[in-house]
Amino acid sequence: MRHSNKLLPFCVLLMLAGCASEPVNRNDGRYSMQHDKPPQNPPDLSRVQDAVPRYEPYSKQGNKNYEVLGKSYRVMPSGKGFVQEGQASWYASKFHGHYTSNGEVYDMYAMSGAHKTLPLPSYVRVTNLRNNKSVILRVNDRGPFHSRRIIDVSYAAAYKLDMLKTGTAPVRLEVIYNDSPEHQAVAAIGTEPSVYYVQIVASSTKEKLQAMAPALTQAFQLQSRITAADNLYRLQLGPIANEALANRMLDTIRSGGHPQSYLVRDKAP
Repeated sequence: MRHSNKLLPFCVLLMLAGCASEPVNRNDGRYSMQHDKPPQNPPDLSRVQDAVPRYEPYSKQGNKNYEVLGKSYRVMPSGKGFVQEGQASWYASKFHGHYTSNGEVYDMYAMSGAHKTLPLPSYVRVTNLRNNKSVILRVNDRGPFHSRRIIDVSYAAAYKLDMLKTGTAPVRLEVIYNDSPEHQAVAAIGTEPSVYYVQIVASSTKEKLQAMAPALTQAFQLQSRITAADNLYRLQLGPIANEALANRMLDTIRSGGHPQSYLVRDKAP
């Protein structure tokens, strides 16, 4: 059986203990169980799918530097390119239904995990070095606070990694990094024959659009341009490198208060 020294919920700990400057009292009644244990009647975990990596902005709540049991931890600004090897452990019933450090609810049947310093949320591939089985997890919690362990995995992930009986396993952790759509769009410019702009608004007054442009550029992190045709000026954001990214950005802009926006296609420079 794995250890039970899991720290949850970190968000409450931050508010009550000033970034956990005092050692954690593990018998403070926060959990109904004193020791962690597997569920009595788990579902068919063979049907549980890996987490699907996608871009998510890092959480404001779960990414502050902190101290636990007298040791300070500094959260990484980015997980890009991060690889680590060490021991993994798993956590289950004691923490099921309680808040994670990211402010979400821990589900031991989901493909998730806890890491001491990766930004939350992060997606990682975890490979059991004993049997080469691997899973993709979404890291949304802090821990394990044990010197030789690098990640706590959910009960479902431990099942997939075939480490439930052993409690721990040597693993390799590799971050699957997804850059923001805006950064992907800028990086891909010049690799495709066309680029796209999001048309925001048209006006007969150029000065009106010039006044609007800075706020839109700041809000959506895209350059702006003003084009003229048929006695109208058009304010557009871009360029965006390919159609898939452009459509994602269009959805973001529409939901951000500009529902009449649409895509304009140009030849790549």
